[in-house]
Amino acid sequence: MADGGSTRTYDLVVIGGGPGGYVAAIRAAQLGMTVALVEKEPALGGTCLRVGCIPSKALLESSELFHQAGASFANHGIQISDLGLDLAKMMKRKDRVVKALTGGVRSLLKKNKIDHVQGIGSITADGNVKVSGGEPTQLNAKNILLATGSEPIEIPPLPFDGTRIVSSTEALSFESVPETLVVVGAGVIGLELGSVWSRLGSDVTVIEMADRILPGMDREMADELQKVLEKQGLTFRLGCQASGAEVTDTGVSVVLGDDQAITAERVLVAVGRRAYTAGLGLDEAGVTLDDRGRIHVDEHYQTDRAGIYAIGDVIAGPMLAHKAEDEGMACVERIAGIPGHVNYDAIPGVVYTWPELASVGLTEEQSAGRDVRIGRFPFMANGRARTADEKDGLVKIIADADTDQVLGVHMLGPRVADMIAEAALLIEFGGSSEDIARTCHPHPTYSEAVREAALDVDGRVIHK
Repeated sequence: MADGGSTRTYDLVVIGGGPGGYVAAIRAAQLGMTVALVEKEPALGGTCLRVGCIPSKALLESSELFHQAGASFANHGIQISDLGLDLAKMMKRKDRVVKALTGGVRSLLKKNKIDHVQGIGSITADGNVKVSGGEPTQLNAKNILLATGSEPIEIPPLPFDGTRIVSSTEALSFESVPETLVVVGAGVIGLELGSVWSRLGSDVTVIEMADRILPGMDREMADELQKVLEKQGLTFRLGCQASGAEVTDTGVSVVLGDDQAITAERVLVAVGRRAYTAGLGLDEAGVTLDDRGRIHVDEHYQTDRAGIYAIGDVIAGPMLAHKAEDEGMACVERIAGIPGHVNYDAIPGVVYTWPELASVGLTEEQSAGRDVRIGRFPFMANGRARTADEKDGLVKIIADADTDQVLGVHMLGPRVADMIAEAALLIEFGGSSEDIARTCHPHPTYSEAVREAALDVDGRVIHK
């Protein structure tokens, strides 16, 4: 670790210890660079690990088990009496998972001889890094990588107060299950956290200004997921916009665009995230932003100033941890003079509701105007899904009608978050639906639905 008040020179200084930043730092160290990583929070891992994807998945897993115990165990001949919820214990388990993984990142930095500097990093006019927040430290950098991530968007009608009107951060740590919860935004974060609290007993209403949930994902799959979530108890008010709120000692009255109001104990605002660039010294360094406040970079992830790079949520593209990791590795490989590669057509996205929704490549809407063939296969006809009582959902494959190259794959069903990697690999290598159809899949598994959908592209599905 760099000593307070000292000055050291590094081949690379990374600002931001999230998935993109720490992965880039490790890859750079593997390539022989001297590396320092600056992170303002005591715990490493960034938003994803500390207050994002990891704690939310821990709660999704726990809440799904609780829901299954009350709703579906009886179908398996398992009788449970006096089912109860210990929310405090559930939260402690989540915190243990996070602590173990943040500690793991710290160990990885030490293993790879990366200097971890805690504090707030900013770029100086001469192109080095100043670290504040403790005893000032100056880091001389041959190259600087900005990986500072993003923060929740706050909207004027519903300003965060941390108690009644909250962001996803606070919604991961409620001390009690809200009797009623309004979720503003039917995107990934809103649906996942809405599902958590609905499973644990909250009456959840999701408000979305668009006429559908999950804008940007395949419409057919999003509509199917909405039907399933409605069966699970979530209520959706689409084409509806929050225009104001009145906070009381017991809850929040949210005013809607149609002059109606809906009252809830808590309100979760999950309308998206924005690049976190505050305090980085970008103006002084000559680094420009685009019209959405993201750092402008070229195809090598270099900003307008030579030697300063940016990756992840602070640049254009989907705000996904795995996208940031890929960009981090590609960026430092290019700095080292070797090829770095990110195929943005093969970056999967996942919604960790239950069933899960996973997608990679073009949606049916995005393929409009192209001559395509589409294959579908429902999980209701899949043997493994039947044995698990997981009959909701389907697999959908979109292929070019002339070449049979797979353009997009969309899955709604059990454990599809793990299955989508097969489709991402296929798209990465320019594969065809015939490649999947000719590949033996183990029986009985959920993955057989992928092969059946590929067979359906050519009109020769077996089990439908």
